[in-house]
Amino acid sequence: MLRDRQAPLKVLIVKLSSLGDVVHAMPAVMDIQAAFPNAQIDWVVERGFAPLAARCAAVHRVIPCDLRRWRKGFFKADTRGQTRAEWGAFKADLQQEAYDVILDLQGLTKSAWVAWLARKAKGGKRYALANRTDGSGYERPTRWVADVAVPITPHIHAVARGRVLCAKALGYDVPAHLNYGLGLAAAQRKPVVALVHGTSRADKEWPLSHWFEIGTRLKQQGFDVALPHGNEAERLRSVAMAEMLPGAVVWPRLSLDQLTTEMAQCTGVIGVDSGLSHIAVALDLPHVQIYNFDTAWRTGPEGLTRQRSVVDCPTPSVDAVWDAWQACLNAEGSAP
Repeated sequence: MLRDRQAPLKVLIVKLSSLGDVVHAMPAVMDIQAAFPNAQIDWVVERGFAPLAARCAAVHRVIPCDLRRWRKGFFKADTRGQTRAEWGAFKADLQQEAYDVILDLQGLTKSAWVAWLARKAKGGKRYALANRTDGSGYERPTRWVADVAVPITPHIHAVARGRVLCAKALGYDVPAHLNYGLGLAAAQRKPVVALVHGTSRADKEWPLSHWFEIGTRLKQQGFDVALPHGNEAERLRSVAMAEMLPGAVVWPRLSLDQLTTEMAQCTGVIGVDSGLSHIAVALDLPHVQIYNFDTAWRTGPEGLTRQRSVVDCPTPSVDAVWDAWQACLNAEGSAP
């Protein structure tokens, strides 16, 4: 169906988690705004990621939820009452608007459930993925709930998957320009490189000795080194790295919103495959993303000139990462 590009349009994005997935959904949201300048775009997301979603320029309203916590709370006598009250408040918040378009970009049972709960405007429709794509989770209820299930080519980058789904649902071509909508990379940058060493999976980590060598080279190049962390184990690793790298700064435990602001002020980021690395891409910072196995085609930097993925098994060498960093700096012109 052809839509009037200037008409008001109420759109609900359902992309609940995780951090990397939320970041990867941002270009799709920005594409919708570019195609429909008068669209009101709301986003349902897990509460922990709500501040980041709210920073996306195209988002009108963020609707935070706590599905992970509520799922446990319903089965505990001491939290059941509070959980029910919070669930009721969320449902009321979700249903205060009626949407012309509801887009389930996640493809899981939990996102299908949220999409089903959301109110459609008269003539409104729910759209979702019609099929699993390579390396991504997919559950059948997402298709059962949808009014329109959109087929997607199976071998596709995580960013492109959301962009293509939205473009097919709303009837526009995917823009050539990639925009995450954070708009913070123009901030005054400091001669600091953040080393994102933390990840949720041990098999994605890079050896401590490699981080020491990269940090040493960065110091010789005139950069200071910053070490973010998101939990106690990562904090201890940051402290150990700082002890090996004189002058390296261990950032305090920061909220996701604060981390985004701090990273935006860095010259660049070198990191493993993690949510913070994906934020570095969204900020369009010079960034090297390190992969111990070949999933970079699905989640690595794509479509921007200041980022590189480095892939090798069992793990990329220091020289390979350093060469990629130099290429990123040359593209940016950011050498101190």
